[in-house]
Amino acid sequence: VNAETDFVARNEAFQEFVETVAKIALEVGEDVEAIKAAAYPGKGHSVAEELTHLIATVGENMTLRRAAVVSVGDGGATSYVHNALKPGLGKIGVLGGLEGRADAALETLGRQIGMHVAATRPDALDVSSVDPASLEREKNVLAEQARASGKPEAIIEKMVEGRLRRYYEE
Repeated sequence: VNAETDFVARNEAFQEFVETVAKIALEVGEDVEAIKAAAYPGKGHSVAEELTHLIATVGENMTLRRAAVVSVGDGGATSYVHNALKPGLGKIGVLGGLEGRADAALETLGRQIGMHVAATRPDALDVSSVDPASLEREKNVLAEQARASGKPEAIIEKMVEGRLRRYYEE
């Protein structure tokens, strides 16, 4: 659930809504439209209607943007929340699933990996998952930077290829 300002994020009604929607997502799955259509507990209307009510009450726009459900066979789901306002609620959240013996060491490792993911903000998990439009923008930026150095086009192509390898590593 996205809000436009920290003021909204610190609002108890918003935080309660986020917690409730997360519980609903665990029941109905990752489909945002299914979550919006689900009944909001104790209100007699849908999640979407409760969100509309919350927007009217708080006075700022909010959106139910995405949902992910993580499950692991042997191991556990781990999380990291950056700038946590309270347990499980913060500015950036990372969910992961680690296989292995579920214990404190696995939980610590999951939290540390989550912290790195939040800090690096990767665009994709692997090269094949990179958005073609993002890749094209990156190529154009790298080519313009190389041209500014006055290099010939043949050299610029090689420079862009080398810099793209670093982009893919990230």
